[in-house]
Amino acid sequence: MALRTAVPSDIEIAQAAKLEPIEAIAEKMGLSRNDIELYGDHIAKVKLEARDKLKERPNAKYILVTAITPTPLGEGKSTTTVGLGQGLHHIGKTATIAIRQPSQGPTFGIKGGAAGGGYSQVVPMEQFNLHMTGDIHAVTAANNLLAAMIDNHIYQGNELDIDPYSITWRRVLDVNDRDLRNIVLGLGGKADGRPRASGFDISVASEVMAILALTTGLRDMRERFSRIVIGQTGARMPVTAEDLKAAGAMTVLMKEAIKPNLFQTLENTPALVHAGPFANIAHGNSSVIADQIGIKTADYLLTEAGFGADIGAEKFFNIKCRYSGLRPDAAVIVATIRALKLHTGKYRVVPGRPLPDEMLKENPDDICDGAANLRKQIENMRKHGVSPVVCVNHFTSDFDSEVEAVFEIAKEMGVRCARSDHWAEGGAGSVDLARAVVEAAEEPAHFKFLYELEQPIKAKIEAIAREIYGAGEVVYEAKAASQIRQYEKNGFGNLPICMAKTHLSLTADPGVKGAPSGFTFPIREVRASVGAGFIYPLAGEMRTMPGLPSHPAAENVDIDFETGRVVGLF
Repeated sequence: MALRTAVPSDIEIAQAAKLEPIEAIAEKMGLSRNDIELYGDHIAKVKLEARDKLKERPNAKYILVTAITPTPLGEGKSTTTVGLGQGLHHIGKTATIAIRQPSQGPTFGIKGGAAGGGYSQVVPMEQFNLHMTGDIHAVTAANNLLAAMIDNHIYQGNELDIDPYSITWRRVLDVNDRDLRNIVLGLGGKADGRPRASGFDISVASEVMAILALTTGLRDMRERFSRIVIGQTGARMPVTAEDLKAAGAMTVLMKEAIKPNLFQTLENTPALVHAGPFANIAHGNSSVIADQIGIKTADYLLTEAGFGADIGAEKFFNIKCRYSGLRPDAAVIVATIRALKLHTGKYRVVPGRPLPDEMLKENPDDICDGAANLRKQIENMRKHGVSPVVCVNHFTSDFDSEVEAVFEIAKEMGVRCARSDHWAEGGAGSVDLARAVVEAAEEPAHFKFLYELEQPIKAKIEAIAREIYGAGEVVYEAKAASQIRQYEKNGFGNLPICMAKTHLSLTADPGVKGAPSGFTFPIREVRASVGAGFIYPLAGEMRTMPGLPSHPAAENVDIDFETGRVVGLF
């Protein structure tokens, strides 16, 4: 599409795009009309049978897009993933991208959507950022059906002897609503249920969403739902969704959501959009099924992991790759000038407010001072045997001297580096990055997991805290230590670890920037998502239901009744 000198808003660019029929996008991937189910002219679901049809085709080079520890504004991993996919086409390669579906919480809150930005977006943007094909609604329905069946079982006599105080399964809603974080159920008369404390999480934090992202098929999904642990009996034995006879109905509610969604970029690159688990609570990656299909459809499959490499990439390597059987060929570490400056510890970035004036001044020394976090994330890639490429996601406010400082740091670390202008220029602006990724992906792969599943739970937790975060010691509150003992007793000890911690720091304290070392890493609680297939320790205070800001983005969204178009959406 034609570029304009002054880059318009994301929605203006998206609404001016020339989209190809979704059948034509599928054809680029080797898929026919029979392999997809249309949701209008420009969106489709890909049938799971397509995976079998493509299985004899060679695998694409598998590229992960991750980042340094971000500012609260995010550093453009989705935009980079889209831009890189477009850029590969500019150098004669084919690419498919696979990214997460955004939650309506951030969309109507503060962060915005996840379709990319500028001239590197997935379109149609409005549907992408809103209901899409209803997958998150299906997650919400399946989750809340199980919640209702738990409380009904207790009301109807509690044959399973469920301890009401042990129930960990909460209801969910895909809206930021802080008033629902903690509630009391069953108020009213006897017919209204048994009173107990509970609460709501946001839908994308549900274990149902984590299962959608990690499952490999409908039968596997049914088995994972059956293993969900909702609480304990009076004798401290686990109670599952299968015990409650809920897993079958949950699977029925999810039978359409399990199919990946097919979109396209502004430059008509195929984009598989499927699942949206939070990265600070769950594993923060798009679906295994989308990757298993996408890896057979192009020269390169690009996928994104949420937040910084210490969270999303570590979970991609040690959780997603274990379940998918796929191994990455290279990784892109997205770095922005503003994030590197933030890691000096001199500045404070607040969502919804302008960056501090001093942060916008030319200062290459700040880049050198804040580079410790970038160096640590490069090391984290190498610990998994993956070749990293540093991408300077270029903003118009960046100075050449600051960008050059990033190149010098990458040179010192012995890794490739490229400046990318995909936001302002689309695929043409990411050609240098595309060439660097192609070179990195040709290097011999030496991928390895950080830990073995057979190790004790504490050993796996400490491997992540020490090796990836830089901690010197891990301390466990009494509750956490007791939970670990119980999980190992119940046979859950061989699951991978999905650490729940702040995305704003390598530590458990969001205010600590850079790359500290030797610090104490606290584990206050440990939970088990047995259906999803991981243990998740909680470090610090983690919110599973966000709140809205003083002026949520929803205030700006409306309909233009003359054109019928959405307005005010970014």
